[in-house]
Amino acid sequence: MSRTVSAFSAAAAAGALGWAVLVPDNAGLSLLLAAGALVVAGASWLESGPGTARELTLVATLGAAAAAGRVLFHPIPGVQPVTVIVVATGAALGLRAGIAVGATAALVSNLFLGQGPWTPWQMLGWAGCGAVGALAAPVLRRRVPFALACCVLGFAFSAFMDVWLWLAFWPHTWPAFLAVHARGIPYDAAHAIGNLVIALAAGPELRRLLARYGRRLRTEIAWV
Repeated sequence: MSRTVSAFSAAAAAGALGWAVLVPDNAGLSLLLAAGALVVAGASWLESGPGTARELTLVATLGAAAAAGRVLFHPIPGVQPVTVIVVATGAALGLRAGIAVGATAALVSNLFLGQGPWTPWQMLGWAGCGAVGALAAPVLRRRVPFALACCVLGFAFSAFMDVWLWLAFWPHTWPAFLAVHARGIPYDAAHAIGNLVIALAAGPELRRLLARYGRRLRTEIAWV
């Protein structure tokens, strides 16, 4: 059933993206539908994987902690710990955990900061950060590479959201594209620099803590 839902959701996302290309004037609606379908496909894929109640509890707790951190740092524009937590989760606990925590953090934090058509795209963006953390785990063991990766992902996440904003609500012209990115530069820089500082201060320690806990979760006890 999960595979069927994932396949239909992926097909719906492809159709919505095709609609956005063919009828760019309706890109806001079509991109929202595409993002929603991708989120459903991702949720179905995550649900089909192995997972114990303790693992699910850990993922939910990390997602809630990342969301709380984002809400707490909200008065400082652009600065929040979500990316660092998500990357550490992916590097320590694997692909599924990183994706799940990223998507959960965006959804839960927006219950306080405001839901809107941006929510599915933020879920996809931070889920992507978690995936990068998992795929690049071997090179994220040291402090400086971890911090630099979080800094780059800060710029990448902000650029991803700027592209969505341009496609959904602005004229599809290069001047409009440059205007959207230019007005977001201070926010994007604050996001990236905040990630760098937070990652340098606590990123590797968080990754090691989660890795130790993950090993405990996966330990099987054989009774003789």
